[in-house]
Amino acid sequence: MSDRSSFDQQAPQDRSDEPSLKTGTDPLELIEQCLASFSDGDPRQKVLYKLRHAVMLSQAAAQQREVEFKKVSEVVAKLTAPANRIGTLLDIPAAGLARIVVGGAEYYTNVDPRVTEADLRIGTQILVNEAYAVIRTLGYDRNGPILKLAETLPDGRLRFEQDMGRQSLILQRSTDLIGVDLKAGDQIRIDPSLRIALEKLVDQKASRHVLDETPTVTWEQIGGQNEAIAAIRKAIEYPLLHAETFERFKFSQPKGFLLYGPPGCGKTLIGQAAAGSLAKQLSESLQGQVPDKNRRSPVTSGAFLHVKGPEILNMWLGESERMVRDLFEQARARRKEGALPFIFIDEAESILGTRRAMRSFNISNTLVPMFCSEMDGIESLQDVVIILASNRPDLIDPAVLRPGRIDRKIKVSRPNKVAAAEILKVYLTADLPLDLQLVQDRGGDSAQVVVSLVDDLIESIFRRTDETRMLSIKLRSGQSTVLYRGDLVSGAILASIVQRAKEKAIDRTVQSGQPAGLLEEDLQLAVSEEFREGDMLPPDDAAEEWLKLLDHHPEQVVGISSFRRGRQAEERLTNHII
Repeated sequence: MSDRSSFDQQAPQDRSDEPSLKTGTDPLELIEQCLASFSDGDPRQKVLYKLRHAVMLSQAAAQQREVEFKKVSEVVAKLTAPANRIGTLLDIPAAGLARIVVGGAEYYTNVDPRVTEADLRIGTQILVNEAYAVIRTLGYDRNGPILKLAETLPDGRLRFEQDMGRQSLILQRSTDLIGVDLKAGDQIRIDPSLRIALEKLVDQKASRHVLDETPTVTWEQIGGQNEAIAAIRKAIEYPLLHAETFERFKFSQPKGFLLYGPPGCGKTLIGQAAAGSLAKQLSESLQGQVPDKNRRSPVTSGAFLHVKGPEILNMWLGESERMVRDLFEQARARRKEGALPFIFIDEAESILGTRRAMRSFNISNTLVPMFCSEMDGIESLQDVVIILASNRPDLIDPAVLRPGRIDRKIKVSRPNKVAAAEILKVYLTADLPLDLQLVQDRGGDSAQVVVSLVDDLIESIFRRTDETRMLSIKLRSGQSTVLYRGDLVSGAILASIVQRAKEKAIDRTVQSGQPAGLLEEDLQLAVSEEFREGDMLPPDDAAEEWLKLLDHHPEQVVGISSFRRGRQAEERLTNHII
């Protein structure tokens, strides 16, 4: 008899006492109940075990199919779901609410509670769903146009000027710009929707004019300009270091200074030394003093703003004027920080030239008035120190040089023999490697050898012979004057002579492989090379260039001629009349 017939025969006929099975009962539970009802060794248990194993495999396969179906359903849902829109957060009017702009249209919408309040910053990009509810923040957009700030409104909003013919923009600040000190001319990046000002950018063109540290040039490093140094120290240092004495005399402190003279004579060095010396002395004089709240911030350092005139010139209309305005704004900002700013403008005639009454546009017609108006806004040297340097002061507009603006004019002249010797001693020092035989022949003391070398070098430069003639000028009075090497020497030329001599000693050391010292012949050859064939002089027909080298007034010079190798001994007057 089979197991199935045996099972049927032994099955009870009366099932009224059996508990009813609930619909949806797990098959495995029923199988377990059957197994529990049979005694051990019953042959029907083997069949039930096989059945249980088959049911378990079927349920595992069904669960795996369900997991795979859910994954496919999620992928299909993502691929078929509508795209979320990206907008910009404009305001948070209340908790859980937001004012946003999406695609140029504004919406007043809800915020997903899962989005934290700290992430909701004005100006950030936000993600919105089909109901335009904010469901996520994406941070600030890293792109966007850059505009220059025209004005900061009292309520904190910002006004920007655009190109000619386009309307101005008034934008609100992003969360990161709230409380940031912004001024006219600052470069601000705004979001692409032109609604929010996002961040302030550093203007590299403006920052390059400012030296992070105060110049370390001292008065001792400048030789041969004792009169000019004394004049500028009295004009700049006295009113600030002895302010009470000047107040008792009701003395009006000067605002600006003009250093003029031939090129290479130390105008830039004097300006740097004035900034470094004055900032140091003011800082030392204020130590131990009790700060006065009613007075300006005490000077703790100096800021040297070195500007070369041609750098300000710009082809775009109004850009040069903006750079001048930004320069003074930057100086005033440094003054608020406790630094005494020095605005040093080299080649001042290039940007502050004489205005001409002509119909065509001239940059000086707008740049000079802008500079003058900025200077009029400075009370005294306690705010900003302005120093102009120029080779041609006659070309600077009189409105700039009038009293009340540039009050002091200090001439930096060419060095004479005594001054030239002082300059050479700055560059030709006793610690330089001198030739041992030269030192022994001249007494064995390096310091004395340097002094004798300087004396011989000065004698060679200032010697008046036919070989040392440089040029001849004819004055309006009819007189003719011959200028020699010593008449055209400058601090830059003297420094170059020493530099050339050092190069010769270095070249001998490299070629021979043995340490070589500086020779007297090196210095004499350097002098000849520096003035050789008049290479340092411009062509005869470049009258404007000649005038920069002369100490004569340009209006008094009518003709110029140079002596060059290959010419006749007598001078030859150029045809060009100045």
